[in-house]
Amino acid sequence: MKKQKVTAVFDIGKTNKKFFLFDSDFKEVYKEYIQFDEIKDEDGFPTENLEALRKWLKSVFHHISEIENYEIDTLNFSAYGASFVHIDEHGNLLTPLYNYLKPVDEDLLTSFYKKYGPEIELSAKTGSPKSGMLNSGFQLYWLKHTQPEVFKKIKYSLHLPQYLSYVFTGIPISEYTSIGCHTILWDYTKNDYHDWVYKEEIYKILPPIASAKTTFIMNHNGKCIKTGIGIHDSSSALIPYIRSSKKPFILISTGTWSVALNPFSKTQLTQKDILNETFNYMRINGKAVKSSKLLLGNEYKYQITQLSKYYGIPPENHKYVKFNINIFNKISGNFKYCFKWKYFKDINMPQQTRISHTTYQEAYHQLMMELVKLQLNNIALIKGKDASVTKLFVDGGFSDNDVFIKLLSHYLEDMELWSANSSLGSALGAAIVLSDNKLNFEFLKKNYVLKKHTPFVVNQNI
Repeated sequence: MKKQKVTAVFDIGKTNKKFFLFDSDFKEVYKEYIQFDEIKDEDGFPTENLEALRKWLKSVFHHISEIENYEIDTLNFSAYGASFVHIDEHGNLLTPLYNYLKPVDEDLLTSFYKKYGPEIELSAKTGSPKSGMLNSGFQLYWLKHTQPEVFKKIKYSLHLPQYLSYVFTGIPISEYTSIGCHTILWDYTKNDYHDWVYKEEIYKILPPIASAKTTFIMNHNGKCIKTGIGIHDSSSALIPYIRSSKKPFILISTGTWSVALNPFSKTQLTQKDILNETFNYMRINGKAVKSSKLLLGNEYKYQITQLSKYYGIPPENHKYVKFNINIFNKISGNFKYCFKWKYFKDINMPQQTRISHTTYQEAYHQLMMELVKLQLNNIALIKGKDASVTKLFVDGGFSDNDVFIKLLSHYLEDMELWSANSSLGSALGAAIVLSDNKLNFEFLKKNYVLKKHTPFVVNQNI
């Protein structure tokens, strides 16, 4: 029996770890999911279980390699950013993978910006608003100044997507999309590491930079497998859309974070953009992607848990709520903000959550209306006054949330809204980036199961 040649992709999110196989037409033919319990770093803060992840990568790859149906021809990786893996000269792990939500010493943060600021100017040049450990370059500064003996042992600091590749190839490498994602490392005005990276001699532990299209040949049981160097997940999620859509668009990639990306913005970030917490990702060609983020998944998960307790119903009930025009009209008629957010602040939120709705469905609609209004603000920040951007794609976990999608479609009736299959995420982009296949819009419709959404009409049943 002749084996089917496939491209394998490990797609590593903060919550879900996924493995996909794609055929020559990039159609998904196999998938596998797993979740790991977090471990704690030396300060007791939750973090990724790197050892469990490494073992799973190897185990899954070995298992698939032994299956008679498939022959892995190409292997690549996508993963979340703002995370460094530090290894010594023998490739051994030196530290935990520090969580980008880990609090930092404010005095150290202040001293950094005092030394290399002003803060707004530095943030604008690097496309990286001040965000503590979420600026992964600052993680290196923090490690150097808080654990100098550990820092001295570092041979290489690898962005997480490139560490995944290193597990299989043993080749340390850096890659543009990982470097360019709000790391505070990259100076977009000169297309090089920022001066502070050289002055602190951080550059010495950063491997050579290569394009996401770069591959190495890995020998696995006498078989040559083309192996990619990995790619940042949000940048990866853009690739199928950029290859397939001729018209400018905005992509909202949803999950733990909801990230709105405009790969067609032509201007450098301004200090005003930074004050609005707009930042840059990077395309594989080095161009900036104007972006804004919202910790939507985390907030949603917290708030629906609170609602289920309040109304005494099972937590999974949120999955079955469909958009209801009558509830929308009732809430809109006398709209008041009700929710106090746990993971971010907003000028409109009350001091405490105030739930006055009769039913869970009403409270759920209220929650989604408030979250969508925040999402609209993020879209406006990156779109600006560019009238050429007429399409909006939504993928990830919220793409099949009926209330979220219908509200977006209603509030953005001047844009053409498409939702995409939520299971593929950035994995398909990681497969496509290593090919030269020409794509078109029909490819998106077929592989992402795109659905076009028409705005509902107020005061009419839909």
